[in-house]
Amino acid sequence: MRSLCVTLGYALQYLLEHMKWKGKDLFDLVCRTLGLRETWFFGLQYTIKDTVAWLKMDKKVLDHDVSKEEPVTFHFLAKFYPENAEEELVQEITQHLFFLQVKKQILDEKIYCPPEASVLLASYAVQAKYGDYDPSVHKRGFLAQEELLPKRVINLYQMTPEMWEERITAWYAEHRGRARDEAEMEYLKIAQDLEMYGVNYFAIRNKKGTELLLGVDALGLHIYDPENRLTPKISFPWNEIRNISYSDKEFTIKPLDKKIDVFKFNSSKLRVNKLMERQRLAREKQMREEAERTRDELERRLLQMKEEATMANEALMRSEETADLLAEKAQITEEEAKLLAQKAAEAEQEMQRIKATAIRTEEEKRLMEQKVLEAEVLALKMAEESERRAKEADQLKQDLQEAREAERRAKQKLLEIATKPTYPPMNPIPAPLPPDIPSFNIIGDSLSFDFKDTDMKRLSMEIEKEKVEYMEKSKHLQEQLNELKTEIEALKLKERETALDILHNENSDRGGSSSKHNTIKKPQAQGRRPICI
Repeated sequence: MRSLCVTLGYALQYLLEHMKWKGKDLFDLVCRTLGLRETWFFGLQYTIKDTVAWLKMDKKVLDHDVSKEEPVTFHFLAKFYPENAEEELVQEITQHLFFLQVKKQILDEKIYCPPEASVLLASYAVQAKYGDYDPSVHKRGFLAQEELLPKRVINLYQMTPEMWEERITAWYAEHRGRARDEAEMEYLKIAQDLEMYGVNYFAIRNKKGTELLLGVDALGLHIYDPENRLTPKISFPWNEIRNISYSDKEFTIKPLDKKIDVFKFNSSKLRVNKLMERQRLAREKQMREEAERTRDELERRLLQMKEEATMANEALMRSEETADLLAEKAQITEEEAKLLAQKAAEAEQEMQRIKATAIRTEEEKRLMEQKVLEAEVLALKMAEESERRAKEADQLKQDLQEAREAERRAKQKLLEIATKPTYPPMNPIPAPLPPDIPSFNIIGDSLSFDFKDTDMKRLSMEIEKEKVEYMEKSKHLQEQLNELKTEIEALKLKERETALDILHNENSDRGGSSSKHNTIKKPQAQGRRPICI
């Protein structure tokens, strides 16, 4: 659960001093060691004079304000948080690192989490660590040494550790069948909706000198009262910001809509101003990389579909050749059966002719009987061969019918491939594609892949279905949380509620309308005067 630490030992110290490594060199070494490809979310953090700072990628490591004699420790941490973990985190190692960091921030109370939600999160953390619940193995007290709930939550209720374990285990038992990565993703999907998730706070002052907090996250910039880090007074989504500028210590946010006021504030620390600019640039880079990954996935899917089409074409050709051969063989066999039947009839006629011939002498009679017997045997053999050939002809006709059916299925498979959507399953809010990505239209010998109205209708139906399922799941989850909240409410010690507990309860009573995840209406103004808060 601890962050990954990189301590500069003698080997690294040599590389930094003699090879003059930059921050990027050290950062890349850590990422390669972890097998991490989604590097843009992370950075190396260090502490200097009781202040945290991030290692600059384009600056030599030893040129930073770090100790040149004492060992320096860098913490490998998430620097930018995804807006939607399930859509944006691809690698399992990336997801696991985020899970560990967010879990620690919740337990350390750097991210506020209401009591009922913290119990649900704890149950997913247990599933990720222990796997499926087994009452014969996971007996009472098996979570006694685990740190699963914030101390604030534990102190807020008159509940023993056994009572907390009982409630966590009840939910834990419902997660059966989820692998570690699935449980961790469910944890992140719940945590990302917490008000303080992914927000970095910085002290600022407005033009009147009032102390405020500037919050920066994946959604945009938010202005908070220092006493209320849950509910922003005003928010500026990234896609609604036209320009961010600063001079000396003054910081200006210019909205895209020129009718909306310009917001200005002062920061006592110049690094806050520079961080805002880097934060936005990094977010734009992340969006471009997401679009590029989407394009790569499209190209991979198209190549796969082309290979499937080629294989289907080959199967169709083989089916047609097989059908032609079977048809020809069936015709030959049928003609042979007719010929054999004709010969059998002629043999029967010869036998009857021989019988009709009168043989006077015993010797001639014996010879005649022998010839008659031979004729009968020959006629029987001819009849059996004719019957065998007739059966073989029937079997070949059946094989021909099966070959035609295989040909039909091959054509159907080819048709399905030709009409299959040429894009991966989309989410309700897909990442935007760069304008330089071409439209895809692959035309082969007899294939054409295009977006069709039917494809879009089917895609819309799938999206609507996923939306309904998500809403039903969210409703069920909320019902469970409300049930637990009601159950433990009688055991709450009201005098121990923190300011954040009170604010969260007020927001909940209002229906959560003040969350930073909702659209916040900005005050309208005539002209573009600075906003005063």
